[in-house]
Amino acid sequence: MRADRLVSLVLLLRQRGRLSATALAQELEVSTRTVLRDIEALSAAGVPVHAERGRYGGFALLPGFRTELTGLNHDEALALLVAGSRRGAQAFGLGSALASAMLKVVDALPESHRDTAAGVAERLLIDPETDLLARRLEGDDVPDPIAGEVRRAVFAGRKLRIRYAAVGRTPRWRTVDPIGLVTVREQGYLLATRSGEDRTYRLSRILAAEELAEPAERPERVDLDRAWQERGTRFRTGGDQVTVLVRVDPARREELMGTALAVLAEDAEEAEAGEEGAVDGWLRLEVTFQDARHAEWVLWKLAADAEALSPQWLRTALHERATALAARYGASAR
Repeated sequence: MRADRLVSLVLLLRQRGRLSATALAQELEVSTRTVLRDIEALSAAGVPVHAERGRYGGFALLPGFRTELTGLNHDEALALLVAGSRRGAQAFGLGSALASAMLKVVDALPESHRDTAAGVAERLLIDPETDLLARRLEGDDVPDPIAGEVRRAVFAGRKLRIRYAAVGRTPRWRTVDPIGLVTVREQGYLLATRSGEDRTYRLSRILAAEELAEPAERPERVDLDRAWQERGTRFRTGGDQVTVLVRVDPARREELMGTALAVLAEDAEEAEAGEEGAVDGWLRLEVTFQDARHAEWVLWKLAADAEALSPQWLRTALHERATALAARYGASAR
């Protein structure tokens, strides 16, 4: 929308000073030609933006020009800046809107607080893209048109038609009544009902979406946090899930916790006299996996840093895998 872009352009010039047309185009995600047209529109509207020639030239505002925006105090603006540093908005297709909002937040501060708040926000990092081991924390990549259509249906309270690709199934169309949107670890979910039954859809698996004119059948008020917890409980206790007792090196605990569905119990393990295989300092956990295949895959990936204590079928499966691998490499070594 051009009006929002013009405001963002003015705020960029206010906060960063002189900027080239190329730099403005990159920030606003438009072409250089569009920036030049926007500059002309601002000048025609009386905004004192002017061009500076030369190698280091660009566009700038006359000193002292200030837009009319509602003021915020220091702590209010800082809270919004910290919230804006989270990447969850990307999952709902609100990334560009968030960037524009952050510009307005900084500009709305009294001049005496502006630099302080921005400097403080730079010293807080929320949800970085990688952990300390440089493992990338993958988030959902949801096309803006799809995210926007889903978001509009949720807010307007209208039925939504989606083409959904469930795991291991052929994508197909279905009509749902949207309840709300949830983001967890940069992954977005649509909570909805279908034929009166609760449904949860991963946004990244929605291949197409269409907001319908028909009102959604849903309660006027919703406790989204409670709804999410209830669905999580049903998910963890249904289907072909298996519970496993495992001991693990503390250095690999987070990796195990990140892949298991639920952790039912956790204790520090202490080696006792006569207890075969116990490793002092390791952790003993009772965890739930989606199914037998999931449990075997996770424990195999942890290799010698974990051991499945029960059930016996899982120990047998891992033993057979290890035996086959040893035989393969033992034969090639001769």
